[in-house]
Amino acid sequence: MKITSVDINLYRIPLPKVLTDSTHGTMKDFALITVEVFCGKSISGLGYTYTVSSIGGRSVYDLAVEDLAPLLLGQDPFYTEKLWDEMYWHLHFVGRGGLASFAIAAVDIALWDLKAKYSNLPLHNLLGGTTDRVKAYAGAIDLDLSIDELLKQTEGFLKEGFKAIKTKIGHKDHDHDLNRVKALRKEVGPDIVLMADANMRWNVPQTIYMSDALEEFDLFWLEEPIIPDDVEGHIKISNKSRIPIATGENLHSLYEFQKLIASGAIDFPEPDVATLGGITPWMKVASLAEAYNLPVTSHGVHDLHVHLLAAVPNHSYLEVHGFGIEPFLKQTLRLQDGYAMIPDCIGHGVEFDRNSLSKHMLGESNI
Repeated sequence: MKITSVDINLYRIPLPKVLTDSTHGTMKDFALITVEVFCGKSISGLGYTYTVSSIGGRSVYDLAVEDLAPLLLGQDPFYTEKLWDEMYWHLHFVGRGGLASFAIAAVDIALWDLKAKYSNLPLHNLLGGTTDRVKAYAGAIDLDLSIDELLKQTEGFLKEGFKAIKTKIGHKDHDHDLNRVKALRKEVGPDIVLMADANMRWNVPQTIYMSDALEEFDLFWLEEPIIPDDVEGHIKISNKSRIPIATGENLHSLYEFQKLIASGAIDFPEPDVATLGGITPWMKVASLAEAYNLPVTSHGVHDLHVHLLAAVPNHSYLEVHGFGIEPFLKQTLRLQDGYAMIPDCIGHGVEFDRNSLSKHMLGESNI
């Protein structure tokens, strides 16, 4: 079987409401880049990635169109390791990580979807499935919400059956953050799992101070308190903080994860399949975490991550946050009693409503 053509599309999609966090600021839209790999007319695989506020979306699209798609033509789609390695080294001089990882991710996801479809298996089974459900938490980009609005949002999450919730922190005023988490804990009681995400807004002393101040609220983890590149900083925090640390959504290679995991300074590695470079490196990060006796969690893109977490024995919580993509999906994630149910489908099961997406299209290429 050989790859005969590749379709790449770029969309700019407005968010249903303006979102805010401490690093990205105000977000009004996002870029969606889809890649569909064809082997004749009989079978294809779909992959995709995204960028926040559409920043860099055109560049990711151009990399896929100009540099990656031509590389695939005539190749065997089942050689995912070989193809990933070729894509990585093809782009390494201009970007190991960053935009290159986003573009490679969309292609790699498409190849794995094609393999699963050809094998007549759900993606999680092809990858080595371990379960039919994973624990899920409600993620939200809610830094600008008042405490009353935050509690109303939380009430909605609880009605949906979530037993774990994450909120944004990272205000300039630390007391404001503490009051938000205090109000949340009071609202949900002691039995609901809470996480907090600072989106890299702090430095090391601020993180140590806030970790001490947040300890009374029994957080399951504190996410991205500082930039993930600062390994020494994470070690200092780990030596002082009694709250577990999660990080990794802004790491874009296996080697970046290796340094941080090997340092012993993080507790929940958090790879994002759509920005790390796809399923191929995501599974390696999960195995690396397992080798260090660590669980692995996820960031966004829950319709894909539900398969990946279900495929590894050291899975932790699935973040449920679609970032405005749900209205364009033919089928959405099914939740039950605090768990995400693994889709019973062939491939990853993600199908876009192209008619709904079409009015947001900025680019279309067939290679």
